[in-house]
Amino acid sequence: MATETTAAEGSSLVFHPMDQFIVKPLFGGEMVWYTPTNVTLWLFFAVLAIIGLLVLSTSKRAIVPTRMQSIAELAYGFIYKMLEDICGKEGVKYFPYVMTLFMFIVTANFLGLIPTSFTTTSHFAVTIPLALAVFLTVTVLGFVKNGAGFLSLFWVSSAPLALRPILAIIELISYFVRPVSHSIRLAGNVMAGHAVIKVFAGFAAVAVISPVSVLAITAMYGLEVLVAFIQAYVFTILTCVYLKDALHPHH
Repeated sequence: MATETTAAEGSSLVFHPMDQFIVKPLFGGEMVWYTPTNVTLWLFFAVLAIIGLLVLSTSKRAIVPTRMQSIAELAYGFIYKMLEDICGKEGVKYFPYVMTLFMFIVTANFLGLIPTSFTTTSHFAVTIPLALAVFLTVTVLGFVKNGAGFLSLFWVSSAPLALRPILAIIELISYFVRPVSHSIRLAGNVMAGHAVIKVFAGFAAVAVISPVSVLAITAMYGLEVLVAFIQAYVFTILTCVYLKDALHPHH
């Protein structure tokens, strides 16, 4: 997160909690599509952190694991069990993709909690491609595995016949809304929490209420640690649910 940005103008306190989400070029100058930015930098850090956790820390495969190896093994077992429980044994073959999604999101979320860092998952430019990748992967897989039978996902055969066309339209709309809700949920929750912390940080400059503000920042930061994991978990478990629909589309 960006450091506190406050300024006194007369008797009013001015700060800009959304400034921390501004995309800036790393080396100045005009920004075009290939310009390295703070987003690029922190995405790179996220990749390095994942490599360090999942590759370097487990390379020796110690019988008595180090702390980092233990974390890597816990993450592996956690996602594997989630995928197996939701999708069954057939879904396990897609474990590398689901594991990659979870590790990238949770790592980017936690890196965003470091002071002066940049939270990449607060931007729709990051979360929308992730959600679209899930949506397209699941849709293509559904038709590849089931052919036209994948369309049975939208036909609620257990409902009364008169209601089935209406429910089919609702199911179809909800299906295409998936990438929207999938991406907005992640970016919105991460952005909101960071903005609230910045607001409290701005009020910390006022001596009268600074103790209350510091306590509020501490509480919000603790909540943000929880949100960083929960949002990665929610994104991943929804991916597993969508994958299950592609493998077993029948209502």
